[in-house]
Amino acid sequence: MRECATAIPEFVVTAQRAAAVEAELEQLAPIVPVGEGLRRVAAIDLGTNSTHLLIASVDPVLRSFSVLLAEKSTTRLGERDPENGELTQEAMDRARLALRHCRDLARSHGVEQTICVATSAMREAPNGLSFLAELRQELGLEVEVISGTEEARLIYLGVLSGMEFGDRPHLILDIGGGSTELILADAREARALTSARVGAVRLQRDFVRREPLARDRVAFLRAFIQGSLEPSVEKVQQRLRQGDSPLMVATSGTAMAAAALLAATNPRPSSRLHGSRVTRFELDGLVERVLPLTPQQRRALPGINERRSEILLPGLLVLQTAMELLGASEFVISERALREGLIVDWMLRHDLIVDRFAYQSDIRRRTVLHQARKFGVEIPRAERIAGHAVALFDQTKGCFPPAPAEARQLLWAAALLHNCGLHINTSGYHKHSWYLIQHGELLGYSQSEQLVIAALARYHRRSLPKKRHESWLLLDRDQRRLVENLSLLLRLAVAMDRRPEATIASFQAHCAQKSLELSLVPLDPEDDLSLELWSLDSCAKAFQDACGIGLSCGLAKALEPSPGQPLAV
Repeated sequence: MRECATAIPEFVVTAQRAAAVEAELEQLAPIVPVGEGLRRVAAIDLGTNSTHLLIASVDPVLRSFSVLLAEKSTTRLGERDPENGELTQEAMDRARLALRHCRDLARSHGVEQTICVATSAMREAPNGLSFLAELRQELGLEVEVISGTEEARLIYLGVLSGMEFGDRPHLILDIGGGSTELILADAREARALTSARVGAVRLQRDFVRREPLARDRVAFLRAFIQGSLEPSVEKVQQRLRQGDSPLMVATSGTAMAAAALLAATNPRPSSRLHGSRVTRFELDGLVERVLPLTPQQRRALPGINERRSEILLPGLLVLQTAMELLGASEFVISERALREGLIVDWMLRHDLIVDRFAYQSDIRRRTVLHQARKFGVEIPRAERIAGHAVALFDQTKGCFPPAPAEARQLLWAAALLHNCGLHINTSGYHKHSWYLIQHGELLGYSQSEQLVIAALARYHRRSLPKKRHESWLLLDRDQRRLVENLSLLLRLAVAMDRRPEATIASFQAHCAQKSLELSLVPLDPEDDLSLELWSLDSCAKAFQDACGIGLSCGLAKALEPSPGQPLAV
C-alpha cells in the first residue's frame, strides 16, 4: 500500500492511514509473495504403452496447480509372454529404467510426494505384484495398481480440471493401450464410470499379424471392438437424462495423434491441440487414408513416432467405432487426463480444492456408504460403531505407535463395512466382508488402502491374524502393523454396540504403560451395561496376545461427552 501511495501522487495518504489500511487488507486476504508456500507433487502413470511423468506446482492460496514438467517414455509394458501372459523381462527392464528416470527427475524438483499408479497391463499380468515389490525395493517407489473404474474417475478429474463443462454433460473417451475408459459426467459428478478391455496395444498384439490389413480383417476388428464397447455404451446411455445433448471429449495418444494428423493438413494449424474439434467426417476420412499404409509409411506421417505408428490404426478403429455407437458427430480434444487427475485427487485429499470439485472431495465417504447400502448394512448402527472407532483412535494414541495420516479414515471405512459379509451368510461373515471389500469398488481409495480396509473387517472378530491367511499374505510389513493395531480398536467399537439401539452416552479411554482402561457412561442411568462390559472383556485376550496391553472396562458416574460421532470425511 505504501508503494502505491508513493508511485501515484493523487492517492497520497498519511503514513498512519496507509498502515491502517494495509493491516485491514492483510486481515481480509493476506498477500503471499509469488512462489511462497507453493507445494510440488509428481504423478507417474505406468501405462500399457507409455510411462508418463507430470510434475505440478500446487498453490494452496489460489487452490490450483500448474504443470512444471511433463514427460513420456514408450515402455511397452503391454508386451507380455504369449504363453503365460506374464510381463516379459524386456518390458520390465524398460519400465524400470523409465521409472528410475522419473523418480530422479521428481526428486531434483524437490517434490514432497510422488504418486505412481499402474493400469491395465499390471492389473492383468500374473507377475505384476512381484514386479511391484521389486520396484518398491529397488527404487523406493510405491506403485498402486488401480482398477478400471478408478482409472475412469481419475481421468474425469483430469479433464474437468482443464475444461469448463457448464451445464452440458460430457462423454469422455480415453483409449489406452490395454483398456478404454468411457465416462458420462457433468460439472458436478460422474454419472457413469466404465472400463472395457480393449485398447490399441491389446488389439495390435492379439489380432494384427500382417499389414496392410485386409478388408475382412478390418471388419473383424470393428466387430470385436463393438462387442467390447457395447456394455460401456449401454451403461452410459442408461444414465442419460431427457433433453441431454452430451459433448464428446477424447483424450489419450490415439485422439491426439488423430487431431495432429488432421491439423497437419490445415494451412493454418493451431499451435495447441487442447480444445480442438474433430468431426466424424474428418475421422472417417483419416481412417480411410491410414488403412492402406504399411507401418513404414505410417511412420513417415507428420508427428507420428515409431511406436505410435505401430498401434495407430487399432486406436483409430476404436475411436471411430465409439463415435458410431455413441452417435457423436464430433469430439473435442483434452490434453488433460489421468496424470492431471492424480494431482487433482491429491489436492482433494489434502483439502486444497473447492468450487467445482467440492462434490468430488466427498467421494470417499459417498463410495463407502454406497457399498454399505448395496450390501444391506444397517447404516445408522454402522455409523454409531464408526463413531466409537474413531473416538477410540483419537483417545488411544499413547497406546500404539504413531499411525499414518490416513489411518483414521481407513478405520472409519472399515467400521462402516465391517459386517457387510452378512449379505452372504451369518456364519463367518467377517471373512465374507473381507472378500466383498477387497473385490468391491471403493472410489478414491488406493489398492493398498482397500486391502487394509478389507483386512480390518476380517480381523474385527474371532482369531487374530495368522501367517497362512490369504488376507494377511497380501499385506506388506507396514500394512500388517497398521491392521494389527486398528483391528483391536474396531473390536472394541463393535463390542460397545451389541444391541440394536444405542446404550452408551459416552466413554473415556485412558492409556497407561501397557494398559488400557475404558470407562462407560450409559444413556439410561439405571442400565448397568452388563452386556457391553461382558463383550468388551472378551476382547482382553486379543489385546494381550497381539500387543501385550492389559484391558480393563467399567462404568463411570459422569464424563464429558466423547467425540464418538460419525467421522465427517
